Amino acid sequence: MLNNSKTANSITGERRTKPMRKRISSAFLRAKTALANPSGDQMTGWLIVVLVVVVVGAVFMTLYQGSITSIWNSIVDKITGLLS
Repeated sequence: MLNNSKTANSITGERRTKPMRKRISSAFLRAKTALANPSGDQMTGWLIVVLVVVVVGAVFMTLYQGSITSIWNSIVDKITGLLS
């Protein structure tokens, strides 16, 4: 718990002393370093997989939202009927 309070205090102190532009540029630099690191290649691959799944899921939900809603409502009605 002591580490969390030290971390929170350092983040708060950083926010007070560094402007937003500096924090954003340092965050991008850390991300660039992590992505350029060869040991991060597997993590980058999984990130791409997750992003593709999210995009496909969003497109699927947009196209078939009405059907999914009606199927879900019928399932809920049947379960509610069984429990009553």
